[in-house]
Amino acid sequence: MNTGANVIIRVGTIAECVAVSRQIPEFSSNQYDENIYQNRLLNTKFLILVALHNETPVGFKVGYQRNADGSFYSWMGGVIPAYRELKIAQKLADVQEKWVLQQGFHAITLKTRNRFKAMLVFCLKNGFLIENIEPKEQIEDYRIILRKKLTNHSFTN
Repeated sequence: MNTGANVIIRVGTIAECVAVSRQIPEFSSNQYDENIYQNRLLNTKFLILVALHNETPVGFKVGYQRNADGSFYSWMGGVIPAYRELKIAQKLADVQEKWVLQQGFHAITLKTRNRFKAMLVFCLKNGFLIENIEPKEQIEDYRIILRKKLTNHSFTN
C-alpha cells in the first residue's frame, strides 16, 4: 500500500521490527530480540506492519489479540527519528486500525510510559482515552493504558 512521500506500509517480519527498533532512541534501554516477539505472537491473531521509505525499513507497528474482550493490543512500534516528519506513525496507525476493524475487533488498547509525551499526545489526538495508570518507582515510568473504541466510522481516511 503506497501512502505517498515514497512511503509504503506493508506486512513485515519480526527481523525487520527488531532491526528498526535498534535505531530508535526511546527503545535504547528496552531492546527486545526476535524470541520475545515470537513468544508474544505465538498462538494469537497478530499484525506486523513495516514502513519503508525508498525501500528502506524506517518504522514498524506490531499488535496482537491479547485479551478475549474484543480488543486488539498495539504492543510495539516506532519510527526512526530522521523519518518522523513524514507522518509515518500516523500512516502505520491508520493501516493497523483498518485491519483491526476488518478482523472484527471493537477496540485498540496500548500501554506507554509517562516519559513519552509525544506518544501520549499522538494517542489522544487519535481518539484514545486513558483507561488506567500503573504506578512505578519514578513518575516518569508510570505506565499509561489507553483504549480507543472502534466503529466503522472511526476511520476517516
